[in-house]
Amino acid sequence: MSVAGLRKAAQETVAGLPREFWWLWTSTLVNRLGAFVATFMALYLTLDRGYSASYAGLVAALHGLGGVVSSLGAGVMTDRLGRRPTMLIAQLSTAVSVAVLGFMVHPVAIAGVAFVVGMASNASRPAVQAMMADIVRPEDRVRAFSLNYWAINLGFAVSSAGAGFIAEHSYLAGFMGEAALTLLCAVVVFLKVPESRPEAKPQAAGVRAPDDVRLSTVLRDGRYMGVVGLSFLVALIFQQGYVGLPVAMGTDGLSSSDFGTAIAVNGVMIVALQIPVTRFIQHRDPRRLLIISSLVAGYGFGLTAFAGSVGVYALTVCVWTLAEIVNAPTQTGIVVQLSPAHGRGRYQGVYAMSWSVAALVAPLMSGFVIDHYGAAWLWGTCAVLGTVTAFGYWLLMRNLDLPEPVVAGSPAPEDRAVAEPPVREARGGEDQVVVDPAVREARLGEDRAVAEPTA
Repeated sequence: MSVAGLRKAAQETVAGLPREFWWLWTSTLVNRLGAFVATFMALYLTLDRGYSASYAGLVAALHGLGGVVSSLGAGVMTDRLGRRPTMLIAQLSTAVSVAVLGFMVHPVAIAGVAFVVGMASNASRPAVQAMMADIVRPEDRVRAFSLNYWAINLGFAVSSAGAGFIAEHSYLAGFMGEAALTLLCAVVVFLKVPESRPEAKPQAAGVRAPDDVRLSTVLRDGRYMGVVGLSFLVALIFQQGYVGLPVAMGTDGLSSSDFGTAIAVNGVMIVALQIPVTRFIQHRDPRRLLIISSLVAGYGFGLTAFAGSVGVYALTVCVWTLAEIVNAPTQTGIVVQLSPAHGRGRYQGVYAMSWSVAALVAPLMSGFVIDHYGAAWLWGTCAVLGTVTAFGYWLLMRNLDLPEPVVAGSPAPEDRAVAEPPVREARGGEDQVVVDPAVREARLGEDRAVAEPTA
């Protein structure tokens, strides 16, 4: 592709997205640039503090459990308090708890604060996803979610390299650096990101609002919970790249640096391919994309059973990374399409919980299977899970009528009340509300036809 073609592609990728999205995107990037704790917590506990690997695993599990708990609570806060207040509370809490964690020395105190950090750091996710759905047009949402996912991985790639350098000199500096960057993220949200929660529609006394979505409403939504269950299976597969893969490579006699080389392919590919792949998939059937990406993910990990060298392991990472690039924004888009506007926080919270639970279950799954049956059985299990997930998507969505038809330039029905404020005009001493300007023009045309009889 020529330079002019690349420039045009880049302009089309970022064009049409509101300014508020880019400030939200910036806050995400800043937040991920400071991701020190999640990356080097195990090394900090074992090498710097001298605790056992079992204790480090317990702290990691508590950190993940905090994320599971906060997913639901943050979803409710997102709908009740608003997107912006929830993000500010989560980010300020994360900054304080991460800074405190850096000074903890007692094992019980470290474990307790790590649980709080897990809760705080995961609490902003439902609010961020709900706000993006609020402010971005339906036809642009897959592109917006892809750009956000790209920022997450770009920030993580940079922070991993930077955190390694910082860890060689001072782990405490890493904790304080993450706290400072998270605080900066909160400042960006406070100054530049306005609230986007849709206004509740007034109802007559004693009448329940149709948009009054409770957590029980989400849990009773059978089709949506089916999507959440399939999301859990997909997440369980992808998590093996960080819990099962290093163990399997170690049993093959490969070093931690070899694992770092192989897994680095994942970050490089996402940063390089996320945007062009999104341009290719954004107007394609999301149901088909989810089915294909589930199969590619499952069998990409299944190919790992035949790996024995760093090069072959890296090649398998290439395969399942392609599935990740397609699956992540597509699945998030489906979640938004199945969520009512006034319940997006709760729906996003339950969806986020599926990934948090997978992060807890994946280490247990990989450890049990590898210890009792061998690594080859783990990769075979991933292939089976990918097949089951793909069949589940086909079964669940074959008759699915997506509530948001993607028509360029037209917001979804649920968004029109937010995107197009009512137009008030005075007639005969009374204010009449005309929601659509086009309707107003039509009515004025009718008035002129009555006022101006034909000759």
